[in-house]
Order: sequence, then C-alpha cells, then structure tokens
Amino acid sequence: MRNVWAHDALKKFYPSAYEQEVHHTYINLHALVDWYISGTPKQPCVKESEATAPASVSDTAEQSSRTLRMVTVERNGNILYTWKGTHGLPCIGLYDPHLSQNQLLYYFEEDVHIISCSVNHEKTLLAVSYCISSEETRRLPHWSGFRYMAILVEIQPINNVKVLKVVDTSMRVQFLYPTEGCHQFPESHLLVVSDEKYIELCHISVVTEDGNNVVIANTGHFPKDRIAEEVVWAQWDAPGQRLFFIIPKRSSCVLHCVQFYPDDHFKFVFEVPLEITLSKQTLSLVNLGCDPREDRGKGRTAALNLQVFTNKTGGLCLIYVHPFPVAQEIHYQVVYLHKGYVNTFKAATTKPDTVPLNTVSFIHLDSYIAVYVPNQSLHMINTRHPELMCYNLFLTGVDAQLNGMCSDCRVQSAWSSCAIESCTGIVFSVSVNTETLLGLLSRTKLDCERLAILHFVLLHHSQLENKILEWMCDHLSVCQSFDPIQEFIIASSYRKFSVEAIHLDKLLPYTSVPFWNEEIPCVSCVTEITDMPILKIGTFKGFWETFHSELEYMKVSQRRFWHSDSRRDWKKLINEVDTREKRNAIYQRTVLENSKKVILNMGTWTNERRRAPLLREEDYHDKELMGLMMVKLKDHLSLHLLHVGKSKIEQIVVDYVSKQLDLVCLIVEVSWKRYNVDPRAFGFQGKANTSEYYIFQIMCCISEAAGKMCMPLPPGKLLYIMCRLLCTIKLCACLFF
Repeated sequence: MRNVWAHDALKKFYPSAYEQEVHHTYINLHALVDWYISGTPKQPCVKESEATAPASVSDTAEQSSRTLRMVTVERNGNILYTWKGTHGLPCIGLYDPHLSQNQLLYYFEEDVHIISCSVNHEKTLLAVSYCISSEETRRLPHWSGFRYMAILVEIQPINNVKVLKVVDTSMRVQFLYPTEGCHQFPESHLLVVSDEKYIELCHISVVTEDGNNVVIANTGHFPKDRIAEEVVWAQWDAPGQRLFFIIPKRSSCVLHCVQFYPDDHFKFVFEVPLEITLSKQTLSLVNLGCDPREDRGKGRTAALNLQVFTNKTGGLCLIYVHPFPVAQEIHYQVVYLHKGYVNTFKAATTKPDTVPLNTVSFIHLDSYIAVYVPNQSLHMINTRHPELMCYNLFLTGVDAQLNGMCSDCRVQSAWSSCAIESCTGIVFSVSVNTETLLGLLSRTKLDCERLAILHFVLLHHSQLENKILEWMCDHLSVCQSFDPIQEFIIASSYRKFSVEAIHLDKLLPYTSVPFWNEEIPCVSCVTEITDMPILKIGTFKGFWETFHSELEYMKVSQRRFWHSDSRRDWKKLINEVDTREKRNAIYQRTVLENSKKVILNMGTWTNERRRAPLLREEDYHDKELMGLMMVKLKDHLSLHLLHVGKSKIEQIVVDYVSKQLDLVCLIVEVSWKRYNVDPRAFGFQGKANTSEYYIFQIMCCISEAAGKMCMPLPPGKLLYIMCRLLCTIKLCACLFF
C-alpha cells in the first residue's frame, strides 16, 4: 500500500513529481474498524533551497516519501514528522491539522537518526534528540564517542542552537503545553527522559529581541527539577499533560502519576502498587518518540507491552501483556484503577509453538480498549461497564483481521480514537464501522456477541436505533439468554439519562442482564480485587475531579435501580385499591398524579404521521404501575443524589419513565412500518396474512417483556389486546375454514 499521507505531505517539496491529483485515502483495514489517515496536508512552507528538486525529481520524492515518519503529536494536535530531504539529510516538519498546513522547522547538515522532537506552544523553540549513525561517526574526525545528543533550536527565526546533553545513552524530549485559554508565560518547560532511568524538567527562559525575534535568555545551564529516578517504564499523556511512570519496589513495582500545570509547578497525584515484576527491565517508553533504526527490536519498545488509558467519564485503566510462555495462548491484564479490581484474560490463538507471537497492539476507543493480535483476534474491552464479560466483544478469524496493515509491527494509541503504526509512523484516526457491525449482528450465532454489539450500538450510536429495531423484528426468537426488547428499552434510556447528573450512571440500570455465567469461546476471564490509588492532591479539577468522584463512589455500597423492585409493591397496591373507597388523598397525590405527569410528558402523541393506531385509552393498572415506578425511582435517586435538588430529581424521573414508554411506542411503530401493515388491518373481516401474524407476535413479545420487567405499557394497551384477540380469531378462521 502506498503511503499517500507521505506523498501529499511532500507534494510541494517536489511539485513536478505530482502532476496527478492525490486523493484523500480511505483505508478499510478490517471488517469492524475503519481507519482514516488523519489529515491531508495542503500548503507546506519551505525554504527556497529545500524546494529546489534534484534532477530525478520523481525518484527523490518517492524516496523521501518512504522515509517520512510521525514522531510526536502535541497537545494542540500539531504533528511533528521527519523525512529525508533532497540530499538525503533529515528534516523536521510540522503539520497543523486546524489550518491543513505544513511548515519546515529545521533540517540537519549531516545524517542523523531523530529519536524525538517537540516544539513549544508559541512555536519559538524546537527540542530535538537524535543519535549519530555508525557510518557517520566513522567519517567524522576526532569523534568523542558519544553518539546521542539533545539540542534546543530557536526557530523564530532560526538562529542559535544550544546543546542540552551529549551522552552515550538515548534521550527523549517533550515540551509542556498550557491549558486552553491560559495566558502565556515567559518560560518554556521541557521534559527530558533518559535511558539512564531518570526524568527531569528543564525551565527555559526566553526574551524578545528586535521585534519578533525570540531567543533563549539562559546563558548557562537551565534550572532543573528531578522528577524521578530508577524508572523502568514511562508514558506521556499529551492531552492531559500527565506523566505516568513505574519504579520497581522489592518484588513488585509502583505506578506513579505526575500532573503538570501551566506554570512551572507539578504535583504527584497518586501512586499504586502493581502485581508486576519489572526489576531487571530496560527502560520502556510510550508516546515519547521512537527508537533509532539501529536499536529497534533490541529492547525498549519490544521489552514491555504496557499502557495506561483514561476516558472522559473518569476511567483510568492499565493494560499489560504478559510475556508469551507458549504461542497458543496470550495472557493480558486490565487493571481498572477507578474500580479497584483487575481482569486477567487468557485468549487462545491458532499459532503453533514454532511460530513466534510477539505483537499485541492496544487501540483506545474512549469507553473501549481494543486488544489486537494480528491475524488472530480482536478483543474490544468495555472499560465503562467491565462487570460482565458479555459486554466485551471478542472476534476471531476473518472478523478480526486488519487488512492492509503491517502484521509485524505494533500499533500505538497516542490519544483516544487515534493510533500510530510504529513501523511506518503513519497517524490514523480510528472509528468503529457500524454498518459492518450490524452485519455481524445479523450473521453471528452467539448470544454474547449479539449482546455486546447491541450494548455498543445502543449506548454510543443513537442514530442507529431504527436499524436495531428492524433487526429485532426479524430476529425476536434467536436470543436465548436475554430479551432484546428489554435490552433495547433499558440501554436506550440509560444512554439518554446517564449524563443528567453526577453518579446517575451508577444508579440507573444499563442492561437487562444482571449476571452472565455462559462461556465465551476462545477467551476466559478471572477477576481479582486490587488496591485503589490514594490521591495526594487536595483540590481536584478536570479529569481528576471525575476520577476522585469515581473512587469515592466505589467506597460506598450503592445499588442500581431495577424495574422488578416495584413488583411486590405493585401487586400489593392492586389488591388494596380494587375499590374506590380504599383510596385516600395521599395515594391520589402521589401515584395517580405522577402517572398523569408521565403521560403528558410523552412525545409519542406529537407525531401525526405514525402508522400504528396508538390510542389514548388509559389502562387502570398501568396507571398504578406508572405512578408507583415514579415513586420508587424518585426515592432511590433521592437517597443517593444528595447534591441534586428535589425538582431536578423529579424531572429526571418523569423524563425517564416517559422515555421508556415512548420507546415501547417506537418499537410498535417501526414494526408496523417494517411489515407494511395497514392501520385498519385488524378487523373482523378477511383472513390474516403473514405480516399481521408477525405484528401479533411482536405485540406478544412486548407484553411479555414489560411483564418481566414490571414495567407499565403506554396508553393504548387496548390496542395490544385487540391485536391478540382479532389475530387469534383470524388464525382460527384460517385453520378451520
């Protein structure tokens, strides 16, 4: 496959080599996940000397295209990349995805291997770490023997080059970025991570001369803060400006996190012990540049497959792949630090012992982490609801292939919904191909896959509700271990209301399946309790506020609301109110008035183009259940949402119950349209056809699902009874006459 991103990035450098239009490339890598090349650079800014093409323009452009590599993605989305220029010497460029522009930042006059580079927020300073190639050292006279160097370049304009370090071990450099809307500071702050297992923070002062020229004010050594020592693993989180690192301690190791702030201070947020032994581990780095070509595969990148992921709901997970004892099995752990437990997965492979299995990739999809084993399996782990294995989608065979991707190199997620192919340096945005996912839903034979797909689509893609309903109409009887109608109603309601208040997502039901005991082919899971992080900071902002809220919630024993909670009280209430004399003022004010609020809040009656003849008749017992469900849910939320006002809770409850009734009406409406049934079909005249029979079956399933959930049906219940009765009469007529 051609690297079209590389070709387009170099299009302006060698214009005569690109006479034909280069289109934005869509790479369909596999049946489930779609990858898109992130951005199509349009207007590179280069020096006049660099823009002059050599004699063989096309060959040079092709060679330069093959050497283009992404090195760093900064917090603001700018991508720093390198390539070999017209004379085969390395250049550093910046691609701004917001402006779709490229800019040449710096080029070398000798052949070097760039390890990492970073530009500060103001684009005035460029930090680069690189190593001199073995061939170059042999050609350089009086070479000292130190191959690794870190430099600081003034790029507004290009002026001075200051040497930071000259050592015999590799280094990584990374500028800190201010938060959005923060005023500018007269200092830039640079992280330096050394292969000697220490991390330090350099403070660089700058001044403005002659108008716009920005130069370094420090004449001697920069002030430094030592962040950590004896580090064996580190990961840079650019969006959150956080640094995670691991330090061995006795027979285990400890995960630390440091949060950097817009000014020059930083705080150690937490530390938590891990049941992982890494005492003799060489330094492994994530999102901090790349290894020199000569050193790839010799230790760092391949030595430890471990990564930390965060999401916007306060989730913080660590995933670690154990060294492979045998080729037929792969073991990986997911530590849910926000929940206090760890899942250890064991997945089977089809490789024989003689074939090495050394590539496992992680892809961050916000609430999911995809674990990809090339040509073997794709495991989408649900980090928001990890309690049940049936909400993890595990695929093998053709469904788990990433066609067109290098199977020998690892994919690394720099941030959510984005990944980098390590062997080519190409940046991809990642999204789930929902159309193919729905196709898999139709052809799979496993309930666990059906439930995982339904859960994913209903909670993350509300625009596909009708597609799911059409599938349900055709596959009502295929699910043996769960009810798809119940799952649709509960999951769709959860998606809409889980964000209405803090902790509401912990109190509302998100699934119709309270537990799952069935085995999932090719993968097993063992759950263990683990230590939860102890936060060391006093005030919480942004992600840490949400994360702290998650930790505090896990310390309190709370339970979700279930529809069946109302069953016993509803039956008792029905027995007590069979006569009007037993009704009192309190009952009238609570139960019946609540049901009126729900009915008035329903949106079904505003749709004048509906096909199903939904009537406004109100069933007495359903009104009782509506009101009782509101009372129970209100009491449940009021007990736990102490920070939310009574009026807000009442509105949430009214909206939640009426939304569920609207979803029942939606199921009816879609099914009538699906089978093209006329509103006047259910009459006493004529014989029943196949479509009417299917509608009759769907109505029975809706009634059965509502009964099991102890959930009221919307006004118009007489319609369901009428459909049952008249269809039964017609079917009997067909059988006997």
